[in-house]
Amino acid sequence: MFQSFDVTARPEQGPPRLATLRLELEKQGLDGFLVPRADAHQGEYVAARDERLSWLTGFTGSAGFCAVLKEQAGVFIDGRYRTQVKRQVAEVFTPVPWPEVQLGGWLKEKLPKGGKVGFDPWPHATAQIATMTKELADTGIELVQCDNLVDRIWQDQPAPPLQPVLPHALEYAGETAVDKCSRLAQELSAAGQTAALITLPDSIMWLLNIRGADIPRNPVAHGFAILHADARVDLFMAPEKLGQLGDHLPETVRHHASEDFLQAVAALNGAVAVDRASLPQIVADALGERMVSTGDPCALPKARKNTAEIAGSAAAHLRDGSAVVELLSWLDAQPAGSVTEIEVAKRLEDLRRRDPVLRDISFETISGTGENGAVMHYRVTEESNSTLEDGHLLVLDSGGQYQDGTTDITRTIAIGTPGSEECAAFTRVLQGMIAMSRLRWPKGLAGRDIEAIGRMPLWLAGQDFNHGLGHGVGAYLSVHEGPQRLSRVSTVPLEVGMILSNEPGYYREGAFGIRIENLLVVQRAPKLSSSDPEREMLCWRGLTYAPIDRRLILTEMLSQAERDWINAYHAETLAKLRPHVSKNAQAWLDDVTRAI
Repeated sequence: MFQSFDVTARPEQGPPRLATLRLELEKQGLDGFLVPRADAHQGEYVAARDERLSWLTGFTGSAGFCAVLKEQAGVFIDGRYRTQVKRQVAEVFTPVPWPEVQLGGWLKEKLPKGGKVGFDPWPHATAQIATMTKELADTGIELVQCDNLVDRIWQDQPAPPLQPVLPHALEYAGETAVDKCSRLAQELSAAGQTAALITLPDSIMWLLNIRGADIPRNPVAHGFAILHADARVDLFMAPEKLGQLGDHLPETVRHHASEDFLQAVAALNGAVAVDRASLPQIVADALGERMVSTGDPCALPKARKNTAEIAGSAAAHLRDGSAVVELLSWLDAQPAGSVTEIEVAKRLEDLRRRDPVLRDISFETISGTGENGAVMHYRVTEESNSTLEDGHLLVLDSGGQYQDGTTDITRTIAIGTPGSEECAAFTRVLQGMIAMSRLRWPKGLAGRDIEAIGRMPLWLAGQDFNHGLGHGVGAYLSVHEGPQRLSRVSTVPLEVGMILSNEPGYYREGAFGIRIENLLVVQRAPKLSSSDPEREMLCWRGLTYAPIDRRLILTEMLSQAERDWINAYHAETLAKLRPHVSKNAQAWLDDVTRAI
């Protein structure tokens, strides 16, 4: 199994660890210490060695941080984790709603007479530190760089990952590493910049057409890179990882030990492009005034998938959809009360693993029934494992990492006879998903400009959900990929080739959860007879195919256009997947895709 169901953190472990950390604060003469859910590379996902926030607090979410003071310890979490954090942390930690409450304001309140707050400059980006420094101006509170205090007290901290790096074939990448480096180097040169620093692992993987395994579920390797304006690349990575690459890397790539990165940065001349949102503060200090804030040069090119990447993603989704259909047809044949959350997750992984190009799952499968479904990023364990009972809804959010693409799909499934309230909420969520799927919009709009389309049916009923409508997805890379998002805070214009999720939801704490998710790729919209001749419009092409549970749809709530969309989607799903599933699954698929 790729996925384990072990309990990785317990609330009762937090208090003694917090007490030990506070003793370390006293030794260092500090009034506080910041513990982010981040590493030196600033990616969303971290290796076991860098799970400091989880180790200290018990909170296992993919975003957040803890501010440890002598008398209080605040765990800052966004709307996705408000329910989860209550389950996972002990009372010695105080959940703090973030970003509604900013760290600077919180520190002002808790340290009114000032004080010294320590932070490790490697897992803190320079943009974060600049924001906090501004917020703390004239407060007497000082941010102090120091060694990582959690590392000092974590006795059995795992070693840094050293998984092998492998080539990513040109048939999947669609462009050589040499061409990518040359294209981006020309942009640096035209802007008068001598080099760009790249710290995000998925950007390095994309640029050099390589893949790694340092982070579970994400085919990336830890390292740093300097792209020069003459298209040379200095790659800083542990040499033990590179033994299986052979001559895959071009001659323009020079390899160095990871520990040489800061020295190489200090030796650079001229203007150096950086992404302040992902550049560690210690690297910014080494660079000084040569730093030019331009963003990660790989971010947008990586987001704009080429023809080969889109074709690979589409193929991966069809095979992945076949596995999902096999799972759903099997699940429908099981009596209510006879199957557990873990059994569903295991069976789905077994079905995916029949594909010879599967390399991993793309994240820990979310298999949450009943009230567990209301925990947006629920991770089932042997202790939390629940049985699927009559009347429950099952939220099943999962995906695969295939050599040709990354998938992410969510279906909400009725177990037995669903309640009317659940069906009404499900139908609103579905209406939002359909509205976004059908959308045409003028070129130049960002995620924040159109995200509300997917929320409107819920808003009209006084309901909403505390996560973005959609995130970017990589091409056999990270399942959460920036900079594109369907979010009220996203200002990045959507462009042709970008892949995003479309996943409205609804969650009632202590009762049930609902989410429906398909992946979509941006494409040019065909002209209509009524189209303005000078206005370019964009639209979506669907990638995900799997039935939507008709038992949860209140058809009287739907417009004719919405019914037509569902029927067309199910007809296409049947045509694409039926030839690739078992006879039992074919019969099931014939039934559940009937027109409504």
